[in-house]
Amino acid sequence: MELRGSVAVVTGGGTGIGRATALALAGAGCRGVVVTWSRSEADARSTVADLAEAGCEAVAERVDVADDERVRALAERVRDRFGRVDVLVNNAGTTRAVPHADLDALTDEVFHHVLDVNVVGPFRVTRAFTGMLRASRGAVVNIASISAYRAGGSSIAYGVSKAALAQLTRNLAAALAPEVRVNTVSPGTVATRWQTGLHGEEGFAERAGAERRTVPLGRTSGPGHVAQAVLGVLAMDQVTGESVIVDGGKHVVY
Repeated sequence: MELRGSVAVVTGGGTGIGRATALALAGAGCRGVVVTWSRSEADARSTVADLAEAGCEAVAERVDVADDERVRALAERVRDRFGRVDVLVNNAGTTRAVPHADLDALTDEVFHHVLDVNVVGPFRVTRAFTGMLRASRGAVVNIASISAYRAGGSSIAYGVSKAALAQLTRNLAAALAPEVRVNTVSPGTVATRWQTGLHGEEGFAERAGAERRTVPLGRTSGPGHVAQAVLGVLAMDQVTGESVIVDGGKHVVY
């Protein structure tokens, strides 16, 4: 896939993996990048400023992927401004830290909210942009998690949502073929604010240090490593419905 001159949308693109992916897309030649945010406005606008400095036409849009009306309105604004979309990266997500054994703490409300944002959200966004993606013979990359493949993560709801996202990817790959490719990138532990928010600075440092002793490549992934994988699957013109795990090889020795 040729990225030079293309237009990309990255949900949750202001921080962490989303920010790194947006910058990598700009570096690969995208002429336009739209980053969405729901809570981190200052971060999103900082990312847009960096994208503009890299020579990319960039815009930050406030969108809650759990709100279909706003998602569809976003698609119309992007169509009006750029006339096309070639790449969609569904990165926006949420979680709630709940011990797996404490089933009562995982309320229906929390479970439904996590599923709504992490599974139905990417579906809503993909549905809204499908027309433009088909027209450009574009590609979708969904950001899942290693928690889709093992009984871990911040909560049962989070792991289930990411497993469902991996299956949604396979279904969309079949539904949108042959014009649109749909793949998943599934990170393991990544050094981001998401992790320090869950575990604290010291707590995350301890967890990551212990994990590195079991990771074949011996290092903790950064957002840039995930962005590399996103650009990698975008470049694979004959690959759809697949998932790339980015965890330094830890999944092969669990």
